[in-house]
Amino acid sequence: MLELLIGIACLIVGGVATWISTKFIFKTRFEGILEEARKEAEVIKKNKLLEVKEKFINLKADLEKQVTARNAKIQSVESKLKQRETQINQKQDELQKKTSEAETLKESLENQLAVVDKKQQEVDKMYREEIERLESISGLSAEEAKDKLVESLKEEAKTAAASYINEIMDEAKMTANKEAKRIVIQSIQRVATETAIENAVTVFHIESDEIKGRIIGREGRNIRALEAATGVEIIVDDTPEAIVLSGFDPVRREIARLALHQLVTDGRIHPARIEEVVAKVRKQVEEEIIETGKRTTIDLGIHGLHPELIRMVGKMKYRSSYGQNLLQHSRETANLCAIMAAELGLNVKKAKRAGLLHDIGKVPDDEPELPHALLGMKLAEKYKEKPDICNAIGAHHDEVEMTSLLAPIVQVCDAISGARPGARREIVEAYIKRLNDLEQLALSYPGVLKTYAIQAGRELRVIVGADKIDDKETESLSNEIAKRIQDEMTYPGQVKITVIRETRAVSFAK
Repeated sequence: MLELLIGIACLIVGGVATWISTKFIFKTRFEGILEEARKEAEVIKKNKLLEVKEKFINLKADLEKQVTARNAKIQSVESKLKQRETQINQKQDELQKKTSEAETLKESLENQLAVVDKKQQEVDKMYREEIERLESISGLSAEEAKDKLVESLKEEAKTAAASYINEIMDEAKMTANKEAKRIVIQSIQRVATETAIENAVTVFHIESDEIKGRIIGREGRNIRALEAATGVEIIVDDTPEAIVLSGFDPVRREIARLALHQLVTDGRIHPARIEEVVAKVRKQVEEEIIETGKRTTIDLGIHGLHPELIRMVGKMKYRSSYGQNLLQHSRETANLCAIMAAELGLNVKKAKRAGLLHDIGKVPDDEPELPHALLGMKLAEKYKEKPDICNAIGAHHDEVEMTSLLAPIVQVCDAISGARPGARREIVEAYIKRLNDLEQLALSYPGVLKTYAIQAGRELRVIVGADKIDDKETESLSNEIAKRIQDEMTYPGQVKITVIRETRAVSFAK
């Protein structure tokens, strides 16, 4: 037991000694590490101080360079400012020098102006003296002499102007008139048209007068039903084998004619049947109108028209203007426009399109208070026609200003189609009144003895007195009458004014 205790005590003592020796060893090693760390820290500190010094030196060098560059720039600016100041001083010296010279020149000019004023006064005095001397010699005052000189100059100017006008007109006739006539005549010659005369009455022929009673019906009920359904006045009189359909609308007259034809052919004539047939015929006529419009556009090679415009073109078949069928007139105008546009090197398709549509303002469904040219232009704009075509439609009677070359072509071709012989009828009273107005207008001028309207009003011959008007005044009289007719009268085509002055000596041998 004792030995065991001694052994344990020895072990304890040995462990303590070992722990003490180990602690000593660790302490010695830790102090060595700490010393090494201290030395390394000193080295790092020295290196950092060196780096900081080096950066400071570099920054100092950069700042010195910037300061040097800025100083150089400041010196450069200062030198420029000094140079500019020197230049400004030089300019100020030059300006002062020029100002002094200008003042000297001004004084010199003032002196010269004074001398000129003095000379002018002397000249005016001499001029007055000379005028007085001339007046005393000629026996005329200055105003009287001026009036005589003005009168003589007026006569010379009139003579020169008349000769100059004649030269210009002759030259224009030799060039422009010749070419215009060639194009117009070629256009007319190349178009062959049919003439159609229409009025406000349609005659319906029947086989026998017995049918008249059936058309009238019991107490006139059939004819009243027919007139109410068609809007056309039906005149049944003593004319053999004929019934007259009277109405201002050709479409209504055509509906009434076709309805009568079907009713007479069928034999069943009573109010209910009349209403049924009229409704059926009205639908057929509407379809025929559209078909006519389509056929017309196809014949003329015009494509892309709005359906409503095609319907209006077909409706032209049943309209007339001064007895001329409107559709025939429009087709003729379209062909003339195409020929004339080809001669002038313009777009033929556009010209033909404008010529066909130029009178669509005459066949609208509703008729507002507008000239047909303006109404046609608005309809063309509504249905998306091109601006130059719309302008040509609106300007063919000068209601709007022409903005393209199509407009004068349409205007000319419309006049050609309407004014050619046989194209239109004119009421006799209006025709006679127009001729009388032409003659009376020319008779209103002094010196005119007689006037004659010849060639259906296309030429006006004016006979003047030889003792009242000389040869020079005849030309001016012709121009004045032509201008007044153009401003005051309405007429187809053109009117030629011929002034005749002659001297006759008559004696008799007995």
